[in-house]
Amino acid sequence: MKTTFTNLKNQVEGRVILPEDSSYEDARKIYNAMIDKKPAAILVCRNAGDVVQGVNFARENNLELAVKSGGHSGPGLALVDDGLVIDLSEMKDLKVDPENRKAKIQAGCTLGEVDKATHEHGLALPMGIIGTTGVGGLTLGGGIGYLSRKGGLTIDNLLEAEMVLANGEKVVVNKTSHPDLFWAIRGGGGNFGVVISFTFNLIPVKNVYAGPMFWSVEHAGKVMRFYEEYTRNAPNDLYGFFAFLIVPPAPPFPEHLHNENVCGVAWTYTGPEEKREEIFKPIREFLTPVLDFVGEIPMPALNSMFDGLYPPGMQWYWKAHYIKELSDSAIDEAIKHGSIVPTMHSTTHFYPVDGKVHEVGAAETAWANRDARWAQVIVGVDPDPSNAEKVTNWCRNYYEGMKPFASGGAYVNFLMEEGQDRIKASYGPNYERLARIKKEYDPDNFFHINQNILPKQSKEEN
Repeated sequence: MKTTFTNLKNQVEGRVILPEDSSYEDARKIYNAMIDKKPAAILVCRNAGDVVQGVNFARENNLELAVKSGGHSGPGLALVDDGLVIDLSEMKDLKVDPENRKAKIQAGCTLGEVDKATHEHGLALPMGIIGTTGVGGLTLGGGIGYLSRKGGLTIDNLLEAEMVLANGEKVVVNKTSHPDLFWAIRGGGGNFGVVISFTFNLIPVKNVYAGPMFWSVEHAGKVMRFYEEYTRNAPNDLYGFFAFLIVPPAPPFPEHLHNENVCGVAWTYTGPEEKREEIFKPIREFLTPVLDFVGEIPMPALNSMFDGLYPPGMQWYWKAHYIKELSDSAIDEAIKHGSIVPTMHSTTHFYPVDGKVHEVGAAETAWANRDARWAQVIVGVDPDPSNAEKVTNWCRNYYEGMKPFASGGAYVNFLMEEGQDRIKASYGPNYERLARIKKEYDPDNFFHINQNILPKQSKEEN
């Protein structure tokens, strides 16, 4: 096999990193330190040609293949034991067309890099909340974040993608070229090929009125009920995700709140400056927050606000739900678990997926859950491996408690390895169409290190 990898080295412009190389340990690290997979080789690609060579090499040598962009996959699907990893993290070409409000972005770019490039033109791409997240995985799973109510999901702004198929063919997909494949990659994950670049619409956003507000956890019921009601009819320019958390014992948080259990909302307002007071006056007056950090900040500062709190290399465990309604019973259950957050980095977020997201039909993209109001994520996080079991158990208990109030399935970017039934539930009525497209473009399920959609079997194969 070593000679074979030597041949691969001769075929690519990028680097092929093997277990005996000094850079191997760093190259195989990803965001979640609970993951400890050891690939046979890691191909750090420089261009599309390297990706083609990597796909062909893995297929011809019967190697399992994983694809890494930002490496934020909770279950570690950016790596594979004893197989080949196509690492796109150095493919960072990024071109902004401010006149037409478009950007062409290679899959190795992070959200922070995209923000920096678009911000100088007064533009933004609706995407996530952590600046170190890779654009590739975030987009293919859907893409929810601070601008979802105003601008939709990341995939709702996708115009075109360049990708490499299982047979090594490089194709461009959009509404007229391979339209079925274009439909599938908007939420269908990495099941259909390696996407090497995306072309997006951008929206006009530069500075925002945003930041967190905290309230004592003893008022969580009142805060959640106000939050649910107020955001239900709020303009799309107002976004806020609800959270339970422990206040970090460090600046800029005031010392008297350090290590306190609180509930809070991370607000974002993108509307007219003269309406800020009108929008936020009811929020500030219904119950005075113990902390109010809402103010005008650049969009890149908002999208990287929590980067320092969540550096790579921590222990992570994820669970998630889609939720249509925060009923009184659902709120009571959320508080039951949210008030006993096990570690300072652990939390739960209720991300709004309404507003502009609801203006797209459930069948228009692979992302089917357009009738949900929230995507809840429950994350157990800690730097100490000895706390892995504690944070995992808290997540699982919280997940089970909220299950009666969930609508089925979850945002695929928040799933661990939870089995086919869970994946099918997450795609709902769109799963069958995805399976048919998978059969057409990847009949052998070559791309299966992902939240896997199985190729549709014919009646003869059943």
